[in-house]
Parts: sequence; structure tokens; C-alpha cells
Amino acid sequence: MEPGPGAVNNTNCKASGSVCGMPVEAHDPLYLEAYRQSVQDPAAFWEQQAHLLDWDRPWQQVLDNSSPPFTKWYVGGYLNACYNSIDRHILAGRGAKVALIHDSPLTGTVRRVTYQELYDQIVLLAGGLAKMGVVKGDRVVIYMPLIPETIIAMLAIVRLGAIHSVVFGGFAARELCSRIEHVEPKLVIASNVGVEPGKVVPYLDILHSAINMSRWRPPQRNIIFQRKNITPDTTKLDPQGDVLWSDVLKMSEGEQPIACVPIEANDPLYILYTSGTTDKPKGVLRTIGGHLVALMYTLRTLYGIGPGDTWWAASDMGWVVGHSYICYGPLCLGATSVMYEGKPDRTPDPGQYFRIIDQYQVRSIFSVPTSFRVIRRADPDISHGRQYSMKSLRAIFIAGEHCDYETKAWIEKTFKVPVLNHWWQTETGSAVTATCLGFRQSLSPPTYSTGLPLMGYDVKVLKPDGSEAQISELGRIALKLPLPPGNMATLYKNEDLFRKLYFQKFPGYYDTMDAGYKDDRGYIFVTARDDDVINVAGHRLSTSSLEDAVLRHPDVVDVAVFGVPEATKGQVPLCLYIPVENCQKTDAKLSTEIIKLIRDVVGPIAAFRLITSVNNLPRTRSGKTMRKAMADFARNERVILPATIDDASVFIEIRRALRQLGYAMSAPEPIVAKLLD
Repeated sequence: MEPGPGAVNNTNCKASGSVCGMPVEAHDPLYLEAYRQSVQDPAAFWEQQAHLLDWDRPWQQVLDNSSPPFTKWYVGGYLNACYNSIDRHILAGRGAKVALIHDSPLTGTVRRVTYQELYDQIVLLAGGLAKMGVVKGDRVVIYMPLIPETIIAMLAIVRLGAIHSVVFGGFAARELCSRIEHVEPKLVIASNVGVEPGKVVPYLDILHSAINMSRWRPPQRNIIFQRKNITPDTTKLDPQGDVLWSDVLKMSEGEQPIACVPIEANDPLYILYTSGTTDKPKGVLRTIGGHLVALMYTLRTLYGIGPGDTWWAASDMGWVVGHSYICYGPLCLGATSVMYEGKPDRTPDPGQYFRIIDQYQVRSIFSVPTSFRVIRRADPDISHGRQYSMKSLRAIFIAGEHCDYETKAWIEKTFKVPVLNHWWQTETGSAVTATCLGFRQSLSPPTYSTGLPLMGYDVKVLKPDGSEAQISELGRIALKLPLPPGNMATLYKNEDLFRKLYFQKFPGYYDTMDAGYKDDRGYIFVTARDDDVINVAGHRLSTSSLEDAVLRHPDVVDVAVFGVPEATKGQVPLCLYIPVENCQKTDAKLSTEIIKLIRDVVGPIAAFRLITSVNNLPRTRSGKTMRKAMADFARNERVILPATIDDASVFIEIRRALRQLGYAMSAPEPIVAKLLD
């Protein structure tokens, strides 16, 4: 096959007995051939996938890599994300198909919204936005909870060719303010309130505070969607700046539905802010063409979802998972997407995941391991869940954090389906490595593996000097350029940081800032963020490997291990663990047993002696354990907790535990942005 435009010359990709370093006898030939083509001739491969979408105007060039790392895909092609998500299904006669299922134990409501109903609301809102002056290229901030109206707002904005920036509803006023100042929106669309277990979050008051403290001129207007029958709702509209959602819809009632505005494939679709590893918000800018192609391809090939299937991504619209796999991916495909507004264990019981799967016949689910750890801790015998059938379920996909073996084994035993770990980042927009249901790949990949490289990702493990690590040698994971479609195009208003942060350390590669290794069959193992690797007397140890060993103990349900300073060895691991409910052993006895377990499994090299139990660990609302914050706290450093922390009061107990071990003796109180009372 002749290389297509922008093809990569990789003469080493196909060697005797292997394809791109993967032994042919170990993998599905269809996967190997697709992967080989995607790396050797990316233009030809991704041109085929682009036909999954409807285009207003065909592309003139599939791949333009003339100015790396600013790779462009489908240059000259025009399309619209709302049309591909909604209109084309209506025109194909599938308007009566349920697009969204919003299940909210927090409000006691269930809504099934069809594609036609979405269309009817979207065109009215888009018409109103147009009358308020929103045009192609404008930015609009969305500050709303996990409700269908959030998706309606997103699609109404992109229908006009404008750009949305969704801010997670748990953020406090200062975090919201920083994003408004940076993105400079023409309008803000918000809800009056959000709902959390036991409390109502006053979104509107938070928005007003954010705008009042902003140094940038305020948005022209705030469009407010009022959630009904939620008490107490103490929020009050500002008659000067706020306009009701319902009034905006009325602006275009009875008029011809506003048409979709075609935009070039490399124009922005959205800006999503992430704090990442820099501790300052970064505006990830995603373009439309390549992103929608990648989502269509991965939903079908990776997750095994087809049109008409019910799919559940257990996340929030404020995160990248919500953008990719609650909204755009399933809707472009014509599937049904579940929006669950609740917790795994306490809204009202730990049986809710089981109920959702059974009640809506969910085919595949995407969640974080912590959700299942929470269910296991609350109901290890699944007394709440065993009444439900799991027959519709084909697989559970996990990502977002390391999954230990014990948790994975419990999920598989409980839900009776393969549990497939995969790895991606906000910056990539979809998976980098995974086990794909669309290929005949082993559904029992090596323990702790995040799977094989997805199409277009030439994954390398590099040493600090940039040379490639040996098989099974721990190093920094990097992705050879050009990156496949769907990755971020740049950082909004900060191309210099984009180059420096992701591409300077290893020229010619995207630096994932994750640590890991590759085995002799090509499987990728992501062990931790690179700063979660600790150096004990010159030996590099991954904290996740130590956590895996601790969780082998039957009386431990959750754990966090992080490095702390030690005079002789430089660093040593410190372990905080959560015992099972009603554990009969003393803290001293259980800790002694865990230390022995670590010596048996990892060896004395780990210098594993600092250990104690706690009742809870600090986590973000997306379920990630805040190891770095605890490590900094232990070193007596000032800790700035993100606004997404689930419960900052946990640090009271963390201080007690660390002081018991001789750390955090003079640590100042952590600082966290508070929500309004």
C-alpha cells in the first residue's frame, strides 16, 4: 500500500514474527493489521473511520503534520456536532428512540428523553441563543449538574458553531471565576441548584459570587434553568443579569428551527479546564472533526456498543468522560446514554449500580475502581444487589486510577463479567490503551495491565535520557508523534505552555507524565503518575504495587501509600489503610500482619514500616485518592486542596494518623475553597 498524505515512515513496525513489537501469535490478527496500518499509514486508516460521520463538505487532506505538535486532521472538511448527535437520527426515522435516561435517586425522578424531544428543546434554545447574539466562535460557560438540560445546552451551543466550556458543578466561586475570566464567555448557562446527599448546592449564588469577584467584564446575561421541587432553594434571580431558561426557549417558538452551522474540522468544539499536575487550571481545547471520529470508533470497537444499545458512563458532565461518553459519543452513535445522579452506596443503598444495569438493560459500563470499592465496603455480601439480573451486561470498563487485583477480582465475581482496565487522559479525550470488545482480544489480559495500544498510538517507555526502556523496565510513558485524531489541539491561550509541558522533555513525543512499563507481548502497565514513584535507597518503587500487596489482606478494604522523607534512605513508603467493617483485630495486630505481607510479596527492599489505620481517605468527587496532598501534608508543607475534594474534614483524622507515625508535626491547616453556606 502506498503511504497516504502525512504517513509515518516506520520501517521497524513489521518485523519477523511481530507487528510493531507485538508477537503475532499472541494477538488477534485483525487487531494487529488494523494497528499496523494506523501507525504506518495513519491517513489511510483514519480516512476510513471518518465515514462514520455525516460531513457537510468533504476534507481536502486527511492529515497535516507540517507543524508538529499542532497536528491537523480532516483539513478542509466541514461538519456540525449537533447534527451528527441529533438531526441525522431524526432524519433517519429514529426520533422516538430514547437518547438519555436520567435516573436521580437524589430527587426521586426518572426521565427518558427521546432524540426527537432533545431536538425540540435544542432548536428552541439555539434559536434563543442566536437572538441573544451568540454566533460561531463565541464561548459560552455552562455551570450545571448532571441533568439532560446540560447536554441540551452543550448541543444548542455547538449547533450555532459556538464553543462551550462546562465547569464542574462542585466548584466553588473562586474556581468558577478563574474559568470565566480565562474563557471570556458571551453568556453563562447555569442551574439554580444542584443536589448532593443531604444538601442542596446553591449554583446560582455561587455564580453571582464568581461574577462579582471577576476582573473581566461580566457576561451579557446568565441563562438560568430552574430545577423544580428541590428544597430548600434560597437562590434569587438577579433581574439585571439573569434570564430564565424557559423565557429563552420562548424567544424562537413558532419560528423555523435554526439550522446547524457547519464548522471546519479543526475549529474548536469545546474548552475543558483541568488542574492536572501543574496545580493551575489548563484549558484543554478540543477540535470537532477528529474528536467525533475517535469517539464513534472507540464506542464501537473498544466498548462494543452499537446503535440502540444502552451504555452507562458513570461520570459527570464537568469531566472529560462526560463530554466524550455521556454526550457526544453515544449520541453520535445513536445509542441510549444513562445519566445517574446519585452515589454508589448511599442514595439510598449500595444496590443502585445493580438496579441501573438491570432496569435499563445496560450493555457496558464505564466507572472508576473507587465506586466499586465503596460498594464492596458498604455491602461485601451484596445483599442489596443480588436481587437484580446482570444478564444484559457484557463488560465493565474501569479507568481514572489504579485498580488493585482484589477489587478487580471482587467486581468480576460480583457482576459476572470481564473487568477491563484501560488508560487515557483528559488531554487524549479517549483511550490510549485498552482491551477492545470489537476485536478477538483476550478478555483476561495480564493482571494490572491497561491493555494494548489503541489505533494510532505508538506507545514507548522512555528513560530520563530519552532512550527506550527494556521490557518490564519502569520508565516514563510517551506517545510518538503524530497523535491520532481526538487529542487536544492546544491549551487555550497558552501555546507556549502546551509545547513546554507536553513536548519539551522528549522531542518527537507527547509526554504523558505517567510511569509504567511494557511486557514482552506489548501490553502496557501504567503504574502511577511519575511523581507517585518513590525512591527508596536508590530503588524506584511504584506506590500502586505496594497498595496492591496491602489489599491482598482480607481485612483491608482500601489503602493509600505515598512517599515520605527519611534521613538514611531518602524516601520510605507510608501506608494509611481502611479496615473492613467490624474488624475484630487491633490496629497494631493488623498493621503487623500487613508489614509481614509486604515483606513476603515485595521484599525488605520496600522498607515498609510506617503504617496505621484510618476511617476515610481524602478523595476528589470523581473518586481519585489524593496521595500527593497527603504526602505534602506529611512533609509539613502548605496543602491547597482542590475545590473538587469530597470531604476536607478527612484531614483532621489524616493529621492524627500521620503524627502517630512522626509526620505532619507542624503542618499548617490545608486550604480549601468553601462552597457558599
